[in-house]
Amino acid sequence: MPNNPVNVLATGLRFPEGPVFTPDGALWCVELKGGGLARWQRGALTRVATGGGPNGATVDQEGRLWFCDSGHNSIRRLDPRTGEIASIVKQLEGRPFFKPNDLAFDAAGNLLFSCPGDSRQEPTGYACCLAPSGEVSVITREKYFPNGLVFVNGGRSLLLAETYRQRLWIGDWDPQLREWSNTRIWAVGVTGAPGPDGMALGADGRLYVAVYGSGQVKIFDATGQQVGARDLPGKNPTNCAFDPAGQLGLVVTEAERGELLSLPDLGPGAPLFAPPTMRTPAP
Repeated sequence: MPNNPVNVLATGLRFPEGPVFTPDGALWCVELKGGGLARWQRGALTRVATGGGPNGATVDQEGRLWFCDSGHNSIRRLDPRTGEIASIVKQLEGRPFFKPNDLAFDAAGNLLFSCPGDSRQEPTGYACCLAPSGEVSVITREKYFPNGLVFVNGGRSLLLAETYRQRLWIGDWDPQLREWSNTRIWAVGVTGAPGPDGMALGADGRLYVAVYGSGQVKIFDATGQQVGARDLPGKNPTNCAFDPAGQLGLVVTEAERGELLSLPDLGPGAPLFAPPTMRTPAP
């Protein structure tokens, strides 16, 4: 086996993003251009049609998949046990969301998600927090394509990728006030065409960033300095996630070739927050 193996788990995916593992050990991802979610388990791939344009995904303790839908401008949820697909929330301040992209739970059950819209040339992107009560609030505005987000420092800090400025932001996260404060640039020069997309935190405190257009997952230490990179077969990695079981290492979704990749020598990852959420769909 080579020192830096990259194993192809699945091919033929239509712009895969948002890899996530459910409690039963299944690996899921979304297909942005396929209008659905895909499940990979023991070498077999199955699909669930959802319509719209699914982007990022995460999971709660009940094994339900929460995903951004940039086509329907909403946050949606799939229960794999029943096949039920629900639209949880669709609006901010009376207007549809601006193409939700990626999302993550905090320890208090708040769901944070980015809304880049079409903010490639103008800083019109923003990010939101959906509280367990159903209330939605904005945590940051005026970003050039806010994208992947991940909690670090035990959930006390939030990192956000600003793709079209090729940089990462960090700030203090207050789950009770639902406020992201003391925000500052954490890493710059995260180069690709266009730049950083989804991210995953390792148990070693290092940050693994799928950099779209670079053909790499770039690795940063806890101070925001790049300390390594891993080359991939395709140039457009969209996101990454660690296998909690440790067998697949770091899993990467790659859009140029439509592949689901495994870097088995990387990991373990830091556990994700996955609250036993009880939200009900918005009317």
